[in-house]
Amino acid sequence: MSPQLGRRPSTTRAVISEVAIDLFTRRGFDETSVDDVAEAAGIARRTLFRYYPSKNAIPWGDFDVHLEAMRTHLDALGDDLPVAVALQTALVEFNRVDADHLDSHRRRMRLLLEVPALQAHSMLMYTGWRDVIADFVARRTGASRDDHLPQTAGWLMLGVALAAYEQWLTDPAADLAALLTDGSRILDRGLRAL
Repeated sequence: MSPQLGRRPSTTRAVISEVAIDLFTRRGFDETSVDDVAEAAGIARRTLFRYYPSKNAIPWGDFDVHLEAMRTHLDALGDDLPVAVALQTALVEFNRVDADHLDSHRRRMRLLLEVPALQAHSMLMYTGWRDVIADFVARRTGASRDDHLPQTAGWLMLGVALAAYEQWLTDPAADLAALLTDGSRILDRGLRAL
């Protein structure tokens, strides 16, 4: 009987992403091909593209699932909670990482924030993240997601997240949740008026 081609039962987006991050970290992003990732994951190149549309998308893993979880978290918060506090809780919750995944997450974020080839794709991914924030602010303020205020809130919260990650990558002893909380408190005064 000949072996079957295609997806192995254990193949998931997360497994492919972890395998790729390991390769990208050891060999370099530009030096690692899609074929290298597919081979290391034990799948065909064609199968890999069923999970990810491009090599640049692979380090992002299940980002859309996380975005939906953040949207659900924000939607579940009561309207009596101030906007700034709601955004702070969502920011910390979205970026919560179990202790046993911290090293893996640090490698992922180092790639996403420091590899020039990933910068343009990252901006596209940040659009979806900012939209979740803008949708929430729009709902709470009666504005449209595309209005200036919700868009500004999305960009501000993205700035807080990126600044926290830069500090976290620089200092391995830093607490990511504390950095995110401290950064969002800086915005509290401006967002409190919402």
